[in-house]
Parts: sequence; structure tokens; C-alpha cells
Amino acid sequence: MATTTLPTPPKVGMVSLGCPKALVDSERILTKLRADGYQMSPDYAGADVVLVNTCGFLDSAKEESLEAIGEAIAENGRVIVTGCMGKEAEAIRARFPAVLAVTGPQQYEAVVGAVHDAAPPVPSPFLDLVPEGGIKLTPRHYSYVKISEGCNHRCAFCIIPSLRGDLASRRPDAILREAEKLVAAGTKELLVISQDTSAYGVDLRHGEWAWKGAPVRAHMTDLAREMGKLGAWVRLHYVYPYPHVEQVVPLMAEGLVLPYLDIPFQHASPKVLRAMKRPANDAKVLERLRGWRAIAPDIAIRSSFVVGFPGETEEDFQYLLDWLDEAQLDRVGAFRFEPVEGAAANALPDPVPEEVKEERYQRLMARCAAISTAKLAAKVGRTIDVIVDEADGDGGASGRSKADAPEIDGAVHLRDAPDARPGDILSVLVEDADEHDLFGVPVAG
Repeated sequence: MATTTLPTPPKVGMVSLGCPKALVDSERILTKLRADGYQMSPDYAGADVVLVNTCGFLDSAKEESLEAIGEAIAENGRVIVTGCMGKEAEAIRARFPAVLAVTGPQQYEAVVGAVHDAAPPVPSPFLDLVPEGGIKLTPRHYSYVKISEGCNHRCAFCIIPSLRGDLASRRPDAILREAEKLVAAGTKELLVISQDTSAYGVDLRHGEWAWKGAPVRAHMTDLAREMGKLGAWVRLHYVYPYPHVEQVVPLMAEGLVLPYLDIPFQHASPKVLRAMKRPANDAKVLERLRGWRAIAPDIAIRSSFVVGFPGETEEDFQYLLDWLDEAQLDRVGAFRFEPVEGAAANALPDPVPEEVKEERYQRLMARCAAISTAKLAAKVGRTIDVIVDEADGDGGASGRSKADAPEIDGAVHLRDAPDARPGDILSVLVEDADEHDLFGVPVAG
């Protein structure tokens, strides 16, 4: 019997930098390339071409992107650049003239076309296969779902709108189809991301589309409710504290959506928030936090803050610390203000000296660590649900509670869990806690 000799497909390497939204872009690109018959290479040496998906949000991120491009050229030589820094094609080509192509963010067809030019695909019905759910760069049990591109805000420190444009929401039925396929392929946790999840559907005038025989609006509340019916954990990221967020909190109390909100507060001082061109009603925010906790007592609030913004005084910073004492946020990240080319904040007067930024950053993180320590200590003795991320097979495992997003929040470390596997959701008795993590043991039930 004659045998079929399979052609050798070209291999693509990928370096993906930046935020989860860029990671989703990378997954979409790789899914399309896999559909075209390409294989993925885990290293530079085995790749026919290397894609570098760049970040251009901060100057430090740009430098990291340039270093990644340089490393890829040195190790492989055949490099295509895409992502946010692709907007600066001339600067990239000036530094790395050997780059084969440069494309901007969300230019999926352009980057796939560039790969086709650099390493032409080999058509074959035996090779053009895509796994259910597409190509994933995250573990099988959780997936990011991007519901929109761009942003309508014009924050003084941010250049995202110039990189990714104004808000452009996806249709709700398309999002729900994607989420349904991911769950069918083994996803246990859906992480909803965008630049402003609360604004989802504004550009679509919150229109209705048919889903499962019923209308669903292009609105955060409807989307969260329908995603919650798919049987996976649903975690909402980048939620601005608009009044309609109160419509989502009851879904958390019902168990349809995780009791977790990632809200980019950025600061608390009204003066600094005005300079940032951010909403500046801190008292109203505290009132909303109390209201949300009354509805869903276990709700976890995470946020990020900028210290050392131009014009920030010691009084402004102390205002922020006092606000944090009252807000009692569960998870906090902080950034020292960094000028980024093209941001309006660069022209503001009274820059904060670097040593003052560092001192304030350390004080803020210490204050938030104390709050976190107390809040986690209060969970000792409780039984909570934990999704397993890693297991060593010898009884040790680690995962996350409903209050913990991957990569950015804490972990729950398990003992006596020999049967735990990634993606399992276990009932865990919390035995101990530290500043950021919990420690526990699985219990029956």
C-alpha cells in the first residue's frame, strides 16, 4: 500500500509582551496561522520566522519590546513585529533594519500575510487542523475573552486611544459563541477583558442581537448574565465604577458571575484625578463600595494606583492613603508615574522627584499589604472554592480563590491534594494566610 509523505510545514515562533489584551491578539494570530497549516516552535532555533507582539504603553515597555526584537533578530534573524509599538514602524526599522515587516495592533490579516510572505504555507489536508477553541497561550482551564477594542477616555497619562483607537465593541452573540466554544473545549474560567468593560456596547447603542432564541443587549449586564449561564467562572476586568455596575453585583450574589471587580481607580485625591482627567467623586465611589458589599458580602475589589503623578503633593498622597484605609480594597497594584511619549501628562507642571515617587510607592504598598494581611487572616477557618492551576502529583498544588485573578493576584497553596489536577475546582479549608496568599487543604464536598 502506498503511503502519503506529509510535507514539512513551516514553523512560527511567538514572543508575546504586554497586557492580556495583547495575549488575546497573539492567540488569534496563532489560531489563524495554525489553520493555515503552520506549526508552532517553542524556541528560536526551530522557527522559520519569529513574531514579536510588542507593548507600547510606557517607555519601559517600549524598551522591553525593542530588547525582545533585538534578541529575536540575534537568535533567529527572520523577525516580524506587530502590536502596539508597531505604530512606530520607522523607529523600529531605524534600529533594526533587518526586520521583515511591521504591523500595528489588531492588524491580524496584515501580520498573517507577512508570515505567508516570509515563510509560505504548505497546503495539506493533513496539516491544516486547529484544536477546538483555537490556539491558546494560557493554560487550558482559563481563557481571556476580549469584548471590545479601544477606549473613549482621554486620561492624561495614557496613550491607548492613539494606539488602539476609540471604543469598538464586538457583537454580544459573537462574544457568547466564542465563550461557549471555549467552555466546550475545557475552559473553566472566562476572564472578560477590554479597555473599559463598563462602556461595552455604548458604540452599538446597546442594541439587541438574537442568542439562544432570545434577544441579548450589547451591555455589560446582559453579557455577564449570559456568560454566567455557560457553566464556567466569569471574572470581570477593567470595570469603571459607573452606576450601572450595581446591576452586575446581584449576578454575583446569585452565583452567575464571580464576586470580583477589577476597577482602575488610579488615585483618590480629587485634585490629582482632575489633572489625570479621571472621574473625581471619591465619596460616591466609597458609597458604591459599601452598597456592593451589602449585596455581595464576599465581593473582592482589586485596583491599581499611580503615585508621583505631576503635581501630586504630600497632602494628595496622604489623602490617597486615608481613602485606602476606608475603602479596604482586597488587591492593590501600584505604578510610579512614568512619562510616555505622546501623553498629555508630560506637559504638566511640578513633576515629582524620582526619590519621592519611590518613597511614596513603598509607603502605599506597605499600607495595602497591611490591609491585605488582615483581610486574608479573616478567611482562616472558612471553606472556599479554589481552581487548581498547578499540581506536582505528590500532594502539593496551588490555585486561586474566586478573589484571585491569574498572574496579578494571590494564590491558594494546598497540601494533601494528591489527586488535584489543573482546572479542578476544589472545596478548600483555609488553614493559614500571609500578606498575599492563603494556605489550605481540600475537604470532601
